[in-house]
Amino acid sequence: MPLFDFKADYDRLQGAPVTPAARPVIGITANFGPAGAELAEGYYKSIERAGGVPLAIPPTADADVLLSLLGRIDGLLLSGGADLNPLWTGEDPVPALGSINPERDRGELLLVQLAFDRNLPILGICRGIQVMAVALGGTVLQDIATAYPDANLLKHSQNAPRAEATHFVETEPGSLVASLLGERFPVNSFHHQAVGQPGPRLRVTARSGDGIVEAVESTECKPVLGVQWHPECFAVAGDEAMMPLFRYIVGQAALHRSARDFHLRPDVVVLDSHEDTPMFFDQGVQFEVRDAKVLVDHHKMTDGLLDCGIMAAYLPQGGRSPEERLVATAKAERLLEQIRAMASATDGVELAFTPDDLYRNKRDGLRSLMMAIENGYAIGTDIANVEHFRRMGVVYMTLCHNGDNDLCDSAVRTAHEHGGLSDLGREAVYEMNRTGMLVDLSHAGEQTFFDTLEVSDVPPVCSHASSRALCNHPRNLTDEQLAALAGVGGVAQVTFYPGFLNERPDDATIDDAVRHLLHMIDVAGIDHVGVGSDFDGDGGVPGLASAAELPNLTKRLLAEGLTPSDLAKVWGGNFLRVMRKAQAASDPEFQDV
Repeated sequence: MPLFDFKADYDRLQGAPVTPAARPVIGITANFGPAGAELAEGYYKSIERAGGVPLAIPPTADADVLLSLLGRIDGLLLSGGADLNPLWTGEDPVPALGSINPERDRGELLLVQLAFDRNLPILGICRGIQVMAVALGGTVLQDIATAYPDANLLKHSQNAPRAEATHFVETEPGSLVASLLGERFPVNSFHHQAVGQPGPRLRVTARSGDGIVEAVESTECKPVLGVQWHPECFAVAGDEAMMPLFRYIVGQAALHRSARDFHLRPDVVVLDSHEDTPMFFDQGVQFEVRDAKVLVDHHKMTDGLLDCGIMAAYLPQGGRSPEERLVATAKAERLLEQIRAMASATDGVELAFTPDDLYRNKRDGLRSLMMAIENGYAIGTDIANVEHFRRMGVVYMTLCHNGDNDLCDSAVRTAHEHGGLSDLGREAVYEMNRTGMLVDLSHAGEQTFFDTLEVSDVPPVCSHASSRALCNHPRNLTDEQLAALAGVGGVAQVTFYPGFLNERPDDATIDDAVRHLLHMIDVAGIDHVGVGSDFDGDGGVPGLASAAELPNLTKRLLAEGLTPSDLAKVWGGNFLRVMRKAQAASDPEFQDV
């Protein structure tokens, strides 16, 4: 190519595709120096070589700028640089503290927390690992030698060329960094600070021979990794040893971009069919803000790109005297009114009653809430209450909860009182069909389940249940039940309740949720499975710990080979198909409810 001929490049690009394949954009935090924002070449060249598009982020603490930026990047790389001001962790400086860079501190700490909330892939390098630790609740050693005056420390600030390795690190077996780089490898070293305590959201996964922290990663199954050395120096010198780190972050960013693009599609409604947030109404839930008491609020729905959550008015099974039944009915009414009031009081949220409402709200930039009742105990023995609750906007009702009621036998705490569905239960199912209210068989005993499949003219749903073949719990569905439900056109929604995902609930993670969902698809088919988290009803596992983390499931399913068409079915399409059928089959007077 002739020198000084940019038109040769221009002419070559005229033959490129009109819409080239999108490469993920990695935002890289820039240093601050005499000329302003600065960025060492190793950072952006490593991202380019890994297949990403580098974008320098100048030092800024403007929250509006940062929020806008996070909607435009697919991953975040935190670069090295000067020491953090120890006042951010409530400490006074020690004499060996180096120069600080106040232009960077506030903005980067805020950026890390916001990016973490939004599940962006993050790679922190040197100062970057320390910023991650402080932003996520950990601490930094202001000076290693000061912190460990009697230790036999390695030299952590080398005089050798920057691309020369000068000591070894050892990684935790099974950790992310071990899978990328191995369990023992040499690194370079340019630091006198290090992570002290990683905090609850990160764990240490590599150390040098003297015990200094060299790598951390997320405890929450997020693509978040920090390293103390400078891998970009190796890469820019032509050494491929550290490129797996950059390829990892770019690969995760590509998944993040694909998941975000899917969730934002106007023809897709991302639906979570069961959320128990109303259980916290007596604790003064503030749905319009990021409320730490609950797993679902407007901010978490927005972070998780969740279009609609179906809020359940939950009733624990109680006594069945006439007075106790009336109390249960009144409680269900009160909770439904509170859901309605919560939606009305939250800007950007609308109550919805039909699938068409959901698509319209999404086009208008709104999140939606729907209403359900968990436990047919709410109707007592008065079948007229089915119509009453349907007119209030209830889209489905579970026939029971834990324990038998007047309608049916439960899956747990059951005395097999009715031998399945009672006569009153059959009347309730007929009335739910007539009024367009979905019949939910979550919590129902097996005989109740099969009785209902015979009785109901509209396919039932299971709004939150997982696979008994993978976790032997009576609340889960057997393969026979899954196949039978699919046979009548119904839908089973995988749930994130730890005890339904893993027989060792403390070990349950997003990995288990993916296994259950894929198994349910294998048995019932892609047209008969969805997602019902049970958030705020003790649902939630690492990787799927709140509504903010739902795109993590989309990323995992994309990696497993599900297509966007498959995802559209799983993320609401199947459930809404059955809802639309139930509402269309109802008496005409209920079709506008």
